[in-house]
Amino acid sequence: MTQKTIKIAGWVLTIIIALLFGLSASLKFMQSEETLTQAAAIGIDGKTYLIIGIIEIASLLLFIIPRTGVIGTLLLAAYLGGAIATHLTHQQPVILAVSVQVLIWITAFIRFPELRQRLFV
Repeated sequence: MTQKTIKIAGWVLTIIIALLFGLSASLKFMQSEETLTQAAAIGIDGKTYLIIGIIEIASLLLFIIPRTGVIGTLLLAAYLGGAIATHLTHQQPVILAVSVQVLIWITAFIRFPELRQRLFV
């Protein structure tokens, strides 16, 4: 693969991740009755749900910006780790969160060669 193809693939995957997290955060910001009911089922109130949405957007922005992308990767990975733990605690399926976690790491390895070098030396 050429460097141009690798760069394009990295940005396409980044856009997919941005759309997923953007949708998720927007649902948290809208505070609809359905999403608040789902959050309440796992013990999260509306204010906490809003704070989670802010953390989600902040982490996503750091991930998108090339200069802060590695720290954004770590924050999104930690965010999804918490989501996976919460799902497991409440006997909910984790396949979606695990899939997004894998997608984030694949994207990070494509976009940030320095991260790949540090982890696989």
